[in-house]
Order: sequence, then C-alpha cells, then structure tokens
Amino acid sequence: MRAYVTGSGQFLPGEPVSNDAMADYIGRLSLQAARLGRLTLRRNGIRSRHYAMRPDGTTDWTLARLGAAALDDLFARSGLDRRAVGYLATATTQNDLMVPGLASGLHAQSGLPPVEIASMQSVCASGMMALKSAALQVAAGEHAAALAVGAEFSSRYFRPGHYHGTAAMNADGTLPSDAEFLRWTLSDGAAGVLVEDRPAPRGLSLRIDWISLRSFADRFAPCMTGGAALNEQGDLVPWSHFPTIAEAAQAGAFQLRQDVEALHRMLPVWLGELMRLVDEGRVDPGGVDHFLCHFSARSLRDEMVALARKAGCLIPEDRWFTNLYEKGNVGAASLFLLLDDLLRSGRLAAGQTVLCAVPESGQCVMAYAMMTVVDGDET
Repeated sequence: MRAYVTGSGQFLPGEPVSNDAMADYIGRLSLQAARLGRLTLRRNGIRSRHYAMRPDGTTDWTLARLGAAALDDLFARSGLDRRAVGYLATATTQNDLMVPGLASGLHAQSGLPPVEIASMQSVCASGMMALKSAALQVAAGEHAAALAVGAEFSSRYFRPGHYHGTAAMNADGTLPSDAEFLRWTLSDGAAGVLVEDRPAPRGLSLRIDWISLRSFADRFAPCMTGGAALNEQGDLVPWSHFPTIAEAAQAGAFQLRQDVEALHRMLPVWLGELMRLVDEGRVDPGGVDHFLCHFSARSLRDEMVALARKAGCLIPEDRWFTNLYEKGNVGAASLFLLLDDLLRSGRLAAGQTVLCAVPESGQCVMAYAMMTVVDGDET
C-alpha cells in the first residue's frame, strides 16, 4: 500500500473537565447515581475529559463544527493547501442529523473545495474504517491527498432530560448499568489525519503497511446501541417501529446503552484477531515499537493484558501509548487522537513500527493497522 499519514490535527472543546466537575456538565440524576458514577470512574481510570455542552445544557457546537476545528489544526500544522485534498472520509457514532451523513456536514464547514466524500457510521472502529477508506483511495491513485476525520458529541445524550420520564429511570433516580456506564465514560472532541501518496518532504511520516478490520456480528448480538429499545421478549425494536415518536422516547429508544457483560465476552475474540495476525507473520509482538490501543476503561486494558500474557502474544507494556486518562474516551475520534499525540510526542524515530488496535463493542468489530515511521528528509 502506497499511502502515508503525513499530517494530523485535533480539537477538544473547552477546558479539561475533572471528575469532580463532571456532573455539572452531564447533569445530576440522584445521589445514588452519583455513587455509581464514582464506581465507574474508578474502573475506567479517566481523570479528565472535554465536553462541547455547557453546564446549563446549551451548546454552540455540532459534530461538523468540531471536525472543522480539528481540520483547522491539521492544515495549520501541515501547511498543505486545502485545494490539494480530493477525498474526505468521516467517522462517528451518531451524526448531527439522520440525513445527510457527517461527511456532507463537515465538508460544508471545512473550507474544502468540491471533493469525494464517504460517511462511516459505527462506533469506535468507524475511525479505522475511515482511515482504510482514505488509504485505499490514495493507494489506488484516485487521489493524491485524502482526509480521515473522527468526531463525537456524546455529552448531548447524557443530560437528565434524556432520561426523566422514560422507562430507563429507576424509582431511586438511577439508571440501568448499561446506560450509567456510558454517561461517565464517553466525551467529546474531534481529530483527523492527512493521507498522501508520498511522505511529507520534511519531518516524520507514517507509512501505512496494512489495515485489517473484521466484524464478528455473525457471533454476537448488538452490545452498544442507540435508536432502539428492548421489548418484553428481549428483542431490539428500532425507534421507527414504535406507533409514535413519544412512545419510542418513553421506551428509551434514543438513549445510548452498552451491555457490559457482552463486552467482556468479546475480549477473547479481539485477542484472537491479534493471534491470527501473529500466526500469519504480520505482527511480531516483541518487534512493535509503539502500540496504540484504544480501550474504554483501565479495567478492560488490564483484562486484555492478562489474556495476551497467557496467550504468549503480549506486546511489552512499556510500548503501550495511551491518552485515555487525560482526554477520555472519544469514540470514533480516539484513533486519530492517539496518532496525533504520538506524532507530537517526540518519541518517534525513522524505522520504528507503530501498531494501532481499535476494538468495537457495537456488534463486535476488531481492527488493527501496522505503520512504519519514515523520514521525509531521507527519502
């Protein structure tokens, strides 16, 4: 594959929000809910994050505007003329609008000329989908320069008004665990990368060697959902199948949920994908210089480490690179935030390898990407 990450950028709205201040932004449900929130924070290990929502529940932001701010940072640092870009791929969990896709909204805000676009909508792995789409477009010679951008605005779904009066709210003011976990885990922001058909003329670039992404939806029911509610038989009913919009909302169809028990059952499958790549000779665990693994909680990372150690394919822990604890879980933008922070870190040197891993709980997806650091001054 002849495609290189030659630039990157990010935007995180507002000042970092500490754990103590979180409830000012997502709202307070009850004292018991706050206690459950503190338990979740101990599990996920996140210390600060960013919200595009003000404490009073208002905002000036949209996903498209967050993505455009990340592109402003990218272009300011790369120096590339926006007119050189021919392709834009976007990734998000839930777009601003049902129709059209995020790529259209971001294109309108971006200052880009007419371009080819693609909107990827999934959960965390949609970032890898967008990256692979951009890389293949460049490698195929369709475009010399492409953008892959991920953006999330999760906090707008977590305000108390989205739960009061719905079936999700318990009598004691708490939510089911599958709703409460996400309120204290997900946050807002955007990031993206520039992909070109040659390395940047100056400084370091990342050559994309390969990207592997596989869905296991043939083995798992949906785990993280939005836009549906369970009926009495335990089946997911799409919001559009309810007699009225009001009944769909009352059933909780517009809330984000994650089945934490199902999430843990996916861990061996995610690790199995790494073992497959090791067996195929595509990954040498001891030869990886930087491991960018997206994970939603420190507790899940610990389980992943334990499983990989037992399977004999653990990438040394001192090579793991994360920004989760300071920037939070930003879903589809997380891969690009990791890449941007690594590129800014000063840790890279020509010839090093970078392995990216993005597991997705939506309906079980696992994605890996291998990159090699190249120096434009030496090519």
